[in-house]
Amino acid sequence: MADIQQTVDAVWRMEAAKIVATLTRVVGDVGLAEDLAADALVDALEQWPASGVPRNAGAWLTTVAKRKAIDHWRRQENLDAKYAALARDLETHVDESWDPDRIDDDVLRLIFIAAHPVLSREAQIALTLRVVGGLTTEEIARAFLASTPTIAARITRAKKALSAADAAFEVPDPGEYSQRLSAVLSVIYLIYSEGYSASSGQRWIRDELCTEALRLGRVLASLVPDEPEVHGLVALMEFQSSRFAARTDDDGRPVLLEDQNRARWDRAQIQRGVAALERAANAVRRKGSGWGAYALQAAIAECHATAPSAADTDWSRIVTLYDGLVQVSPSPVVQLNRAVAVAMDDGPAAGLCIVDGLTGLDGSYLLPSVRGELLARLGRDDEAADEFTRAAAMTDNEREREVLLDKVARVRS
Repeated sequence: MADIQQTVDAVWRMEAAKIVATLTRVVGDVGLAEDLAADALVDALEQWPASGVPRNAGAWLTTVAKRKAIDHWRRQENLDAKYAALARDLETHVDESWDPDRIDDDVLRLIFIAAHPVLSREAQIALTLRVVGGLTTEEIARAFLASTPTIAARITRAKKALSAADAAFEVPDPGEYSQRLSAVLSVIYLIYSEGYSASSGQRWIRDELCTEALRLGRVLASLVPDEPEVHGLVALMEFQSSRFAARTDDDGRPVLLEDQNRARWDRAQIQRGVAALERAANAVRRKGSGWGAYALQAAIAECHATAPSAADTDWSRIVTLYDGLVQVSPSPVVQLNRAVAVAMDDGPAAGLCIVDGLTGLDGSYLLPSVRGELLARLGRDDEAADEFTRAAAMTDNEREREVLLDKVARVRS
């Protein structure tokens, strides 16, 4: 039974977003889609121990959930049309000619739907992270630097608002893509970020989230090829993903950037990142616009990805790029990352001066973690140990906590 539970958990992690997206397209209600998917998951736990895991487990769950939707509608009045439509969907497949302006990917469709203008920007992102990214309310709260009850209420209100909106579950016309694009990009970016450095749990990297976010980014780039920020985000994810093989050791423990074996970096993926960043630059030139936040972050990632060694990294250029990023996308985290770059370029004292003036990171382990690193480089070991200890107590990721406690032991010795 334990093996089946692990299998179901693995299938759910990989397939949940696609199942909910497909059901939302069919039933027109994201809350109902989540409930149907959860009911199908219960059936899997009951049936698979005896019958075995189906060859296509995701399709099995989707089909069961659709049949539960039929049962649900059978109990309702005046829904014969919906019942017939879903029954046809189960039994037939219509082969339509490919339309480059039509969103064929169910998960991407769901992201665009959740980015409906009836919702606030924060609600759009929170709802999609929950439904599409599969992030918990606590994980989303950490991404927003907000409380868990606040995010839970935001998601609930968003679902109600979408249900009340007349066109809530209609995919927008291509002419409306640009109006929702910023929210869509934010969602894909945050899904990737949670996968790249998990905010909680026993794994530092949730590669299934990163893989799905990168896939969605590539699909989106083919859908809106003239948008610089789409290519910028794809480039950023390509560069970051290229380091996965070197980011953890054999036991899954994090390996810091300066200690990574760069021979293990995926050079083909780095080249894909370079090509995507060049497409972003070309799109910027065509539109006559400035560089956006994702393209600037991708340019920073390119500096790391193409440097032969940590010592050869062009930190001066990275500081300049962060200066631009602060202008277009100011945030405490961006300011903190810029402080790290300044410390690498001008010395830890210069970086610490910036860090000590930052606000807006209360409750985040990142600030004491960075401060501890800079204090350690200045030889202020007791203070550094205190900061690392405080950071370790604030993170919910076990792997991150181990790294921070190792740093405590190092500076105390």
